[in-house]
Amino acid sequence: MTHKRSAGLLLFRRTGGEDLVEVLLGHMGGPLWSTRDAGAWAIPKGEYGPRETPRDAARREFAEETGLPPPEGDHLPLGEVRLSSGKLVTVWAVEAELDPALMVPGTFTMEWPPHSGTVREFPELDRVAWFAPPAARALLTKGQIPFLERLLALLEG
Repeated sequence: MTHKRSAGLLLFRRTGGEDLVEVLLGHMGGPLWSTRDAGAWAIPKGEYGPRETPRDAARREFAEETGLPPPEGDHLPLGEVRLSSGKLVTVWAVEAELDPALMVPGTFTMEWPPHSGTVREFPELDRVAWFAPPAARALLTKGQIPFLERLLALLEG
């Protein structure tokens, strides 16, 4: 069985002191996440197929999910994590500034309410925001926390 693969970009910015940093996370869109906060934020990422490199997919997905061009700059590899679903996620960190107010989210469609026959469109991410590491750790989906920890270790080292 072939597991799905996903790739993304974790943006970070320094906020004053050398070790003070914030990361950009997106709140997952759609009715299933609308009332949740903890565990409902994610690194902008998405699936890709065999004809695309993970890094190209990460840049494409960032653009699709935020409506903004992926930032230029060094792509610091944060490695891979296999989620409980079996999906393999690869993430790069990029130091960049981004104004969350400029985001124009990509959309997806799903039947809502369930079994209603009505298909509606929802944003992939309904908002993005900058968070200091303690808040990011509390908000991120559990399977993506290792990427935050790896980024912090990289910046400290």
